Amino acid sequence: MDEYLWGQATRISPESPVMVVEVKSESQVPGGAANVVNNILALGGRVSVIGVVGEDTAGEQLISSLSSRKADIHGVLRDSSRPTTRKTRILAHHQQVLRVDREERGNLSPEMEEILIGRVRQLLPHSDAVILSDYAKGVLTRTVIRACIETAKELNLRITANPKPQSARFMHGMTVISLNQSEAEMTAALNGIRENPLLFEGERLDEAGRILVKELGVENLLVTRGGKGLSLWTEAGSVTHVPAHEVEVYDVAGAGDTVISMLTLALTGGAVMREALHLANHAAACVIRKVGVATVTPEELYADG
Repeated sequence: MDEYLWGQATRISPESPVMVVEVKSESQVPGGAANVVNNILALGGRVSVIGVVGEDTAGEQLISSLSSRKADIHGVLRDSSRPTTRKTRILAHHQQVLRVDREERGNLSPEMEEILIGRVRQLLPHSDAVILSDYAKGVLTRTVIRACIETAKELNLRITANPKPQSARFMHGMTVISLNQSEAEMTAALNGIRENPLLFEGERLDEAGRILVKELGVENLLVTRGGKGLSLWTEAGSVTHVPAHEVEVYDVAGAGDTVISMLTLALTGGAVMREALHLANHAAACVIRKVGVATVTPEELYADG
């Protein structure tokens, strides 16, 4: 659950040299992996959510919020041993000044893994594609990741992911994985690739992507490179670069969620990869012009086209 405290900072605290933020309003929105859910729903897709929340008020609020947005929440589990992840952002004059995280990042218990995998096998036969949204909170363990990929392959479904570097090595067989530039470089380092450091910039950019896509064993590797756009490498060795839209950036938080959501939805709807890349690039440009973790609608894409 992403929480926002909106206010103004007009003075320094007499207690210590920090700003005093006078809160004027508060808001909450599903965050983390639930932001991918929000993005797909905002774009007109339908989503079945599989994940874990705590047995707490924040968990109830998160499930209620997803359900009110028309997401299917039958795959969401409650785990009394961990709290619902909460990220509280304090903003003054629309600028973030502090973030407070409350979470448990340890792996799920084997019993919870088994129940979660059961929900995967129950819901995937009724789906058109699968997205693994990895925020390194202990839900996407190696066992869960491999079960998702194997089930998706059995059903001939596209399966995409925006993994954290430490879990990318478990994702061989994925249709697409999406990493930002620093994540791609860290993934290469964690996988012990011989040619470290592997840098995704300059003259060695194309070579770096070809090495990493091969090492990870995925069909497609997408790297988001901020103001330099998107780059995609295939297992066959081809590379595609899509330049970024020149826009005024307010907040890049959640942009990766928008990219993987738009890309997966476009491919599922029949777009070829190049079309899906351009749509994902365009959607990201729309969302980074908003403050906070945000989504984009088809109407915004058309209006900004």
